Amino acid sequence: MNWPSTLAVRLHGGMGDLELRAEADAILAELVGAPEGRARLREDQWQAVAALVEERRRALVVQRTGWGKSAVYFVATALLRRRGSGPTVIVSPLLALMRNQVDAAARAGIRAHTINSANPEEWDTIQAEVERGATDVLLVSPERLNSVDFREQLLPRLAATTGLLVVDEAHCVSDWGHDFRPDYRRLRAMLGELPSGVPVLATTATANARVTADVAEQLGTGAGEALVLRGPLDRESLRLGVVRLPDAAHRLAWLSEHLDELPGSGIIYALTVAAAEEATAYLRQRGFAVACYTGRTENVDRLQAEDDLLANRVKALVATSALGMGFDKPDLGFVVHLGSPSSPIAYYQQVGRAGRGVEHADVLLLPGKEDEAIWRYFADTAFPPEAQVRQTLSALDGAGRPMSVPALEAAVDLRRARLEMMLKVLDVDGAVRRVKGGWESTGRPWTYDTERYAWVARQRAAEQQAMRDYVNTAECRMEFLRRQLDDDGAKPCGRCDTCAGAWVESGVSEQTLTAAEKELDRPGVPVEPRRMWPTGMPAVGIDLKGRIPAEEQCSTGRALGRLSDIGWGNRLRPLLAENATDGPVPDDVLRAAVAVLADWARSPGGWAADVPDTSARPVGVVALPSRTRPRLVESLARGIAEVGRMPLLGTLTDTRPHGAHAAHRSNSAQRLRALSGSFAVSGELTAALASAPGPVLLVDDSTDSGWTLAVAARLLRRAGSGPVLPLVLATSG
Repeated sequence: MNWPSTLAVRLHGGMGDLELRAEADAILAELVGAPEGRARLREDQWQAVAALVEERRRALVVQRTGWGKSAVYFVATALLRRRGSGPTVIVSPLLALMRNQVDAAARAGIRAHTINSANPEEWDTIQAEVERGATDVLLVSPERLNSVDFREQLLPRLAATTGLLVVDEAHCVSDWGHDFRPDYRRLRAMLGELPSGVPVLATTATANARVTADVAEQLGTGAGEALVLRGPLDRESLRLGVVRLPDAAHRLAWLSEHLDELPGSGIIYALTVAAAEEATAYLRQRGFAVACYTGRTENVDRLQAEDDLLANRVKALVATSALGMGFDKPDLGFVVHLGSPSSPIAYYQQVGRAGRGVEHADVLLLPGKEDEAIWRYFADTAFPPEAQVRQTLSALDGAGRPMSVPALEAAVDLRRARLEMMLKVLDVDGAVRRVKGGWESTGRPWTYDTERYAWVARQRAAEQQAMRDYVNTAECRMEFLRRQLDDDGAKPCGRCDTCAGAWVESGVSEQTLTAAEKELDRPGVPVEPRRMWPTGMPAVGIDLKGRIPAEEQCSTGRALGRLSDIGWGNRLRPLLAENATDGPVPDDVLRAAVAVLADWARSPGGWAADVPDTSARPVGVVALPSRTRPRLVESLARGIAEVGRMPLLGTLTDTRPHGAHAAHRSNSAQRLRALSGSFAVSGELTAALASAPGPVLLVDDSTDSGWTLAVAARLLRRAGSGPVLPLVLATSG
């Protein structure tokens, strides 16, 4: 399809509604690959297209997944481009959906390109095509809006020439929403810079009344009241159910016995990367064609997994929220959740990928006892307390130059992801700005909105309670989810397990259960060492920078499991909880630790694989001092030494002041700062190391950042030990 300027016609200057509607339907036919005359926009879709093309309005469309929101903005794009408008800019967080949309647009002759984190090598070429007018649609990931180069160079040109701005997943704009993303707040500035008469379309499938009102208000900035088009959110093809099972092994066994019974191909969601990887490994062992899709999956493997599911070459993708909503497969036959998401709105959004182009799709939730522990673990994304925000602003004010995020970490006790989120919010609020080289203060006054942040925190807690209620409700499950989205038309669906009764059995055979238990009981994951000191340590009086010398590094270690596992993670979380009673290491945990050591020794290359230039086994055990679980750590070290017939060489000396503890879940710089001077090697331990030259096992209960192990290994190596091999019960990764 071509967009010659000679076809440019002002809509109010002679083209009637019937002609425009016929043209729109013809474009839709090309888009969906239907014969001309066999495709027609529904009335609600046409209302949205007409508002954008005829009236050049700003509109918010809240419609269920599968309603056809992308058809609206592609048809509107074609109509506007024919009439001389500039390219459409679509802001979307969904990389997988971007790829689907580029392919769909091509069918209608619409030249679409995307700029996101997965294709940086193409950015210059795409930018040049946009500037030449050779691009009809530019899909942009929200994080690009906060890139200095993009924001200063391309964004102003886009704002000046855009013919239509589309904000996909618009609930992300609102911090009242379940999936607020600070990157989206940059859109507020872009909305204010658009020339008069440029239409804007915001779309979402998951916005309750408050989020809808907030997004509509933001859309109307400087352009009058936005049009809100909201439809019923029922999905008549979905059959919702909950299967309650005792533990993770039963859930994997249930999947193994019932996966083939589920219709077509689908998605199995897990709450953590570790759980997704465990489930994938088990199902593959049982002969199922499945692929893993997480934040740790390489981009090329993600693309392959998407293609395999689209072509039905796999029964399922086992995925985390990295896949999220962003996958367009109309015939997706099922969605299964291994564990409950923390929000029923997020849950509705994920299950909405199923059943878009088929009459029936199964949606099953398999909740776990560990779900709430996982919710708590990932619950540190709230906006920080005012004192930490002020500390950040003060650090930027006093720097006299831009500060990078790693440099700020030395001054602010926040993990990197949370620090970056806070800076993005402050950027949009005008208190800081992103520049070449990092961040700097603007010096403008800024007010901490205590009431708003407290309300958002209460909302998150209410969402978690609603998810508990969904699992236990005796009412219609679809009606429950629709009420969570303030859908006035909510009524019993007649299809779910509470309306029509359960349609799947919850029992599993002993043989399958035993296989699942064996898979989950297999202990042992690598613990990668720290190799670089954090940035900015000299500025806080600690003379450590650059690469850690190889002769002072930890070697690669081993942990029994990850706290995010559904196998050993479930066993270790209660043992290592903050309120857990300290005591000797349980016998089964000690046996598993010994098994990890044995497997480590038998692995290709044995100990030499982790200790280059050394063929000797560990010559002794050293324990880290613990203020919270001293009996657990001491008994673990002693047990390992006895079973391995090695001497217990001793324990590092704890030199921290009474009552001092390492910063909990803080960033690397703050962790290292808290650990500086915390340990020492006694003369007795130094003598023991000298009498037993060779590799030593360094034993602790858990590792999070890896800095405790790095600091201890450096001390031991400087005291004369051989390579230091960490052995811990759990890692948080």
